[in-house]
Amino acid sequence: MGHLFADIQLSNPRRSDLKPLMVQALVDTGALMLCIPEHIAVQLDLPTESMREVTVADGRALKIPYVGPLKVMFENRLCFVGALVMGDEVLLGAVPMEDMDLLLSPSRQTVVVNPASPNVPHARVK
Repeated sequence: MGHLFADIQLSNPRRSDLKPLMVQALVDTGALMLCIPEHIAVQLDLPTESMREVTVADGRALKIPYVGPLKVMFENRLCFVGALVMGDEVLLGAVPMEDMDLLLSPSRQTVVVNPASPNVPHARVK
């Protein structure tokens, strides 16, 4: 299927004086979290809330900053999440995708708003 990317907007809800950033995010349903590079955390003046330990692909355990909150927008959807500060590109994981009720469209090689709930995100909470 290849790599899927989504154009998302990131902003700091505590700093309305800062302009939101439009970024292209690598979509990874195998990842849980939103990950952002350090330069985005700096531009949005996101405070480090805590340190988190993560295990990377080669098995190493790293302690990295966890920042937030961030406001994430995709089309007519938004959510508020924390983010891990690591890597050189934005990674959109399953937690913010589920929160915004987004789906992958393999035939179109893109991320889409759930067509079953096009106007309001749906969440199953049974």
